[in-house]
Amino acid sequence: MHGGYTWQDSAPVSYAAHVQAQPHLPLPAEIPLVDEPGGTDVDLKTQIVRFTLTGGLSAIVDYGIYSLLLNLLGLPVSLAKAISFVAGTTTAYLINRRWTFKAEPSRARFFAVVALYAVTFAVQVGINAALYFALPDEWWRQPLAFVIAQGTATVINFVVQRVVIFKIE
Repeated sequence: MHGGYTWQDSAPVSYAAHVQAQPHLPLPAEIPLVDEPGGTDVDLKTQIVRFTLTGGLSAIVDYGIYSLLLNLLGLPVSLAKAISFVAGTTTAYLINRRWTFKAEPSRARFFAVVALYAVTFAVQVGINAALYFALPDEWWRQPLAFVIAQGTATVINFVVQRVVIFKIE
């Protein structure tokens, strides 16, 4: 209670009237069974912000798994990066499809993303390995190689997803 007024003192209005409920969908792994057009109701600035936030979360997933596999389990650099890439990009695709680009499941879009991720997989693993083995064996070698490889793949992913994939009908 502040100043003798509480929310109960106002005219009776349901909580639902104050808050517009938004539909909430779970984020399971999925192979889409229908073809639906991509969402176009999200402007470029919003998409960039959402893509960046999603990318940050996905990069944490990717780098965390990469570090565990490389440093704790002793997997080879490229194998550790390949496994972590799959986990990170799966996270990114599911969130970007639903939140960043507001797109329904689509078989055509799903397979286009798989093709894109195959290309960015090769780019990212290749750049990461090249830098990892080219840089001096210092504490910053692993994170620097990862960030440069991830950054390159992120730019490719955003441009292709915005311009091509989420425009697929």
